[in-house]
Amino acid sequence: MHFHFDFSARQIIWTLTFAAQLVLLVVILGRDRARRYPWFTAGIVLTTLQLMAEVLLVGRLAVLPLQEVLFTLADLSVIVGLLVVVEVARRAFAGAQRSLWIVNTAGLLLVAGLVLAFWGPWPAGKDLALDSMIGKLHLMQVVQQKGNMLIAVLTVELGLLVVIFGRHYKAAWRSHTQMIVIGLSTVAVALLAIQGAVQYIIKTAHPQSRADVQSILDLITKLSNANKMVYIAALLWWIVWLWLDEPGAARMETAESTIQAEPPQAAK
Repeated sequence: MHFHFDFSARQIIWTLTFAAQLVLLVVILGRDRARRYPWFTAGIVLTTLQLMAEVLLVGRLAVLPLQEVLFTLADLSVIVGLLVVVEVARRAFAGAQRSLWIVNTAGLLLVAGLVLAFWGPWPAGKDLALDSMIGKLHLMQVVQQKGNMLIAVLTVELGLLVVIFGRHYKAAWRSHTQMIVIGLSTVAVALLAIQGAVQYIIKTAHPQSRADVQSILDLITKLSNANKMVYIAALLWWIVWLWLDEPGAARMETAESTIQAEPPQAAK
């Protein structure tokens, strides 16, 4: 017996991503993690809204209004993504000296800025004119692409610092902060690797026929799907680790309950 499924890889990946994000939000809210990581929670909510917009608005809006909505959500995701990096860094290195914060922040921004400057082409200034809707949409697209690249580089750098030095501060192994950073860093590494692969393919490919062009497009689509699967794996990672309590949390709650349950001693 042969089973036939009328679902494309894109539809399957979309469904898995959307379901995993909903489960993650249930875990974050149900386990009271949103109070500690509000911007991380906001980022998951915004990504879920983007997925919903793709399904609910595509085919129902004209091309330009649709692109305006999608790019607006994407640019908001860039802003929230930067705030997530700041939030996780503050959680991981709480208590660090101000001078150490300044030096490390400057170093991270310098490296990320250099990577951003030399990674991929930048549009010409005339293509970003704000006197037309096309120019505005192009500018919003550039903010999305370059902003995501900046966030990815900063996240990888922060991930290395957390893994190496986090145990000396507030991001010890199996802490929620370190688990969030590991997931974010994995997604960022996959994004950078696939972006580099796509740019290399586009730069070196010399298609001679329509079949060659289609073959290149299929390869790029597979790489994009692989990137989305890495994000799904990160969602599952966060679901598991944010459901679990941090090491020592149960002992602290037991100690606090014991102290509150003990009757106050009579004054002598």
